[in-house]
Amino acid sequence: MGKLFCDSTTIAGTFQTTSPTVPWRDPQSPDLEAVDLFDQAKVVTTAATWDDVVGLEDQQRRQLQKLHAKGVLWKQPGDHGSSVVFRLSHGGEVSSDGNCLFTASQRAMARDVDAPELRRRTVKRFLEDLGSASEERREGITDAIRHMYSPDLRSGWGVHVVQEVKLLAKKEDRIALDSAIDELVQLGMQREMAAESIYKERCIPVNDGPSWAKYMSISGSPDDDEYDIITLQYTEEGLLSVDENRGGHAAAFGDDIAIECLATEFKRQIYVVKYT
Repeated sequence: MGKLFCDSTTIAGTFQTTSPTVPWRDPQSPDLEAVDLFDQAKVVTTAATWDDVVGLEDQQRRQLQKLHAKGVLWKQPGDHGSSVVFRLSHGGEVSSDGNCLFTASQRAMARDVDAPELRRRTVKRFLEDLGSASEERREGITDAIRHMYSPDLRSGWGVHVVQEVKLLAKKEDRIALDSAIDELVQLGMQREMAAESIYKERCIPVNDGPSWAKYMSISGSPDDDEYDIITLQYTEEGLLSVDENRGGHAAAFGDDIAIECLATEFKRQIYVVKYT
């Protein structure tokens, strides 16, 4: 999967489509500060060819080279809309941790805004848009968040082999949580079952807008983050594992909601290109 970043001012007309998760906001709206972060020259001069990218299978490399050569066509909505062809170029390596969306965005936009700042501004944009959304829209956003991070474990097994539940544990509460888990273990409960019980009882589930904002603010910094991410993995038979994230290094991966907010905040169009 690749992501295309482009300056929205280069597209003829205004791309007015409603986000599936976050209300669309006009990039020309006067209440949004004009921030130009895209520098095509810097991206082109620093980009490597797909031959230089490590870790790709031959078939993947050929597909990416084909995309690079032919480009990706974007057509303005409407029968007589103009079209633009974007080239998919490799902008450099990023770590495969939860900050990869924001690190890649920083490189693509080629400006002095670091990944943590991009994450903060993405969360801020989300909360502002959520506050101005209609009740119906807020319910839709909540449903999307629950589907991703607090799924109904009674269903979905025809699609997923493993489903995950995300919980947020305050760093300052970790000692108390460990003590409560140890008490259950001493009573004869298995360690993972005890951990599941305590975390589900005392931690914050990621199941609505405010909890999503807390979750997406987590960059994996033991010193700066307020919360640690706890991940419960389930199969159809029951609990599979508990990732307690002891070191506090797990970061929240940028999801579709974050991509929409990032695009809105910096007046960019971000396209996700899937290739098989």
